[in-house]
Amino acid sequence: MTVSVLFVCLGNICRSPTAHAVFEKVVSDAHLSDKIIVDSAGTGDWHIGEPPDHRASSVASRRGYPLDHLRARQVVTADFDKFDYILAMDNENLRNLQLMAPLGFSGHLGLFLAFDKGQQLEEVPDPYYGGPNGFDDVMDSIEKASSALLSHIQSSYGLP
Repeated sequence: MTVSVLFVCLGNICRSPTAHAVFEKVVSDAHLSDKIIVDSAGTGDWHIGEPPDHRASSVASRRGYPLDHLRARQVVTADFDKFDYILAMDNENLRNLQLMAPLGFSGHLGLFLAFDKGQQLEEVPDPYYGGPNGFDDVMDSIEKASSALLSHIQSSYGLP
């Protein structure tokens, strides 16, 4: 039995690849890489094939999360068959995903930060045009929510 998680933002170059890398490491550290599959995508198509934004990569690298193996891709309808959790970074992307979701999708479609009850934010803010601390602030939120998401999956699926 495997559980699959897809993180989604707009262009798949900032928030969702950061969440992808952080959650991948959290899963690996818990020795669950054989049980939990992680991916990321964007609702937009203008960055397909590009690496993550250099600012996101820099912050991630400083904190021990490599992003260099990731390339942007766009969400496709088949993702709704493949993933148990499709987690949007913000409400705009959640609405776009809800419009794409096929009837009968039985997975969890929602906001990523909803798993961390201690978060003050509902959405992961887009750091692309943000200030100098934007990428660090996003990383802080993603790290906390990743631990909460893993705990949720462990308890929901009886994983150690």
